Amino acid sequence: MTASAWGLLALFLAVLGVLAWPVGKFLAALCNERLPRWMQRVEAPLYKLAGVQPAQSMHWLRYAFALLAFNAIGAIFLYALQRLQGWLPLNPAGMTAVSSDSAFNTAVSFVSNTNWQGYAGESTMSYLTQMLGLTVQNFLSAATGIAVAFALVRGFARRGDGGDGGDGGQGKGLVGNFWADITRITLWVLVPISFVIAMVFAGQGVIQNFDGYKTVNTLETTAFQQPKNGPDGQPLKDDKGQPVMEDASTATQTLAMGPVASQEAIKMLGTNGGGFFNANSAHPYENPTALVNLLQMIAIFLIPAALCFTFGRVVGDMRQGWAVLAAMTVMFVIAVVVLTPAEQAGNPLLAPLGVDQVASALQSGGNMEGKEVRFGIDASALFAAITTAASCGAVNTMHDSLTPLGGMVPIVLMQLGEVVFGGVGSGLYGMLIFAMLAVFIAGLMIGRTPEYLGKKIEVREMKLISIAILVTPILVLAGTAVAVIAGAGKAGIANPGAHGFSEILYALTSAANNNGSAFAGLSANTPFYNGLLGLAMWLGRFAMIVPVLAIAGSLAAKKRLPVTGGTLPTHGPLFVSLLIGTVLLVGLLNYVPALALGPIVEHLVLWK
Repeated sequence: MTASAWGLLALFLAVLGVLAWPVGKFLAALCNERLPRWMQRVEAPLYKLAGVQPAQSMHWLRYAFALLAFNAIGAIFLYALQRLQGWLPLNPAGMTAVSSDSAFNTAVSFVSNTNWQGYAGESTMSYLTQMLGLTVQNFLSAATGIAVAFALVRGFARRGDGGDGGDGGQGKGLVGNFWADITRITLWVLVPISFVIAMVFAGQGVIQNFDGYKTVNTLETTAFQQPKNGPDGQPLKDDKGQPVMEDASTATQTLAMGPVASQEAIKMLGTNGGGFFNANSAHPYENPTALVNLLQMIAIFLIPAALCFTFGRVVGDMRQGWAVLAAMTVMFVIAVVVLTPAEQAGNPLLAPLGVDQVASALQSGGNMEGKEVRFGIDASALFAAITTAASCGAVNTMHDSLTPLGGMVPIVLMQLGEVVFGGVGSGLYGMLIFAMLAVFIAGLMIGRTPEYLGKKIEVREMKLISIAILVTPILVLAGTAVAVIAGAGKAGIANPGAHGFSEILYALTSAANNNGSAFAGLSANTPFYNGLLGLAMWLGRFAMIVPVLAIAGSLAAKKRLPVTGGTLPTHGPLFVSLLIGTVLLVGLLNYVPALALGPIVEHLVLWK
């Protein structure tokens, strides 16, 4: 990596750490239900209107039912909004109804915090659909993920012996109140921070309006000037004997407008990733400056990093939070160190054509295909690693144009289970699942019942952990197999061979792990892919959340055991190494054959 790439990475991590600490502290107060009185007074009318008792903790099963019902209603509402948008207001471009299969896919995508887009936003969705439908779900799906993380953290923190905060939850598996959690997370975290980010974005040039689309003249001309002929077909001449030239007409272009800054803020903060425009964060109206690009990257990791500090505070041992954060950071830095040099190395097939010399003249060098010149390779590669390490999916470069090795890094980051920081909430609870598996493996080595934070990890927990870990590999590999066998699946491939296989593998990996980014070379807006990917997104989200909540309820009912000489320390370098090894071996081992058929063989062929 170049010195500039190292400098950008160091700046990003430093700013992230400074901002994540106070956010994590406030999230811990929300998780512990310790809000200032003025906040409680603001909330009270909302709970009264909804008939909710915020202090009444729910059994994990009731919590899960409330969560599933809430998200199912959101999916139905968003589907209906897309189908009816042609008859609804705030539609200056006259967008018609979205097709049924695309509307289904999009509704599931935004409710599951995946935000996969098989459509071009500026030519498909009205302003009302973008704001009332997509942006609202950006908030609610993010709040859902954080609420599940809160439930699991409470499971570790509660003692099961009456020391659970006085809610009478001993032995009953109470994990909090879902309605209170989602209200507080949205009201006191997501909305205020998004408002600040949106104001900064708008000040930097991200558009925010309700104007109709604008037709403007461009610098391009539709015809070159040429001599004008007279009625006899002969060239006309002026008084000086010079040919009279035809006037060249100016070309026009339609520029999409819309309330972009407001959606862009929660798109990043909530690790959603759905772009207002088809070009996503490569579009100058979404990402106009280098400062906005940096702030977008920080916003993606802000809450996932802050939740590590929240975890340490709530369980009463900050070292536990630092250990989880350290494991995430080490894996992330390794990914950047692999991805960036792969793009800086460029494409060896372009060197004989002199294309690399053009890139060097632009002071970029390496593989500039699919990248914005204003960002260059360093910022583009870092963004690609961040958006796939988190379950965001926003892109400022086209991943389909990455080198084979560079393109494999985003795939691997997703296949690890979106735990390298991961999505808001989902990253933390996914990593804690691997932490419990790590202590179980360590317990097998020494013949001792595994414990994590004083809670025994027993048969019930291990069964649930196995389900949570195996859900996504089954969806990815089975879905990829179906797509490469079915005629409708193969019809969407534009690049036959290893790269075409990588495109399908990427799409299923992104959907099942709720990321939402794409290689973009696959024609996925078809009934086949809309249905297949929609199913993968729904199960990838909620078939994992339910076991996680069951684990939270089981842990909440257990007594916390005192630390003894035989207790495995879970806060030092040894445990961090064990945790990283568990994530890499268990999370990645399932995918090695598939990776060998796609990006690995493509890399070997390119550099043969």
